[in-house]
Amino acid sequence: MAQKPKVDPHVGRLGYLQALVTEFQETESQDAKEQVLANLANFAYDPSNYQYLRQLQVVDLFLDSLSEENETLVEFAIGGLCNLCSDRANKDHILQAGGIPLITNCLSSPNEETVLSAVTTLMYLSSPGASSHHELTSTPVVQCMLRFSLSANTRLRNLAQIFLEDYCSPSQVAEARSWQAHSAMGIPLPRTETPQQP
Repeated sequence: MAQKPKVDPHVGRLGYLQALVTEFQETESQDAKEQVLANLANFAYDPSNYQYLRQLQVVDLFLDSLSEENETLVEFAIGGLCNLCSDRANKDHILQAGGIPLITNCLSSPNEETVLSAVTTLMYLSSPGASSHHELTSTPVVQCMLRFSLSANTRLRNLAQIFLEDYCSPSQVAEARSWQAHSAMGIPLPRTETPQQP
């Protein structure tokens, strides 16, 4: 288990966040990286931290971590992005940095929490009714949501149905349904930790 970063209590929030980022960048321990990224994702939930997290380029750190082989790092990174992207400046940065393909890749994760965070992040990045970024509601994404809407997992099924109803046009859904064979149809559903009751 990683030790808490050694931070002077008088440096404040920015100093503590900087210590976390530094530890993440310098440590060789996967456990320490996971713990630090989990902490940063939790700090991303508080809007009072957004300015500091942007200053420390934590949004980019989360985006970079989506390409990691370590599923736990990916889970915490997409969770952090999900927490951050309700803010306009963070949302714009994610979109301008080319984050959409990295996020949509998370839809094929075997980790349920990663998939749920990815769907939610796509929703936060979208504008209901009209999508300013066609990648957010591309045919493969809509096909994936159609598949998720049939899931036995209640959380995933409900989230996918909301995505389809609120973020996709009826013509996008119809087009996705009309495609018979597409790569998104082969995306496995994520594993669930415990059986879901209907």
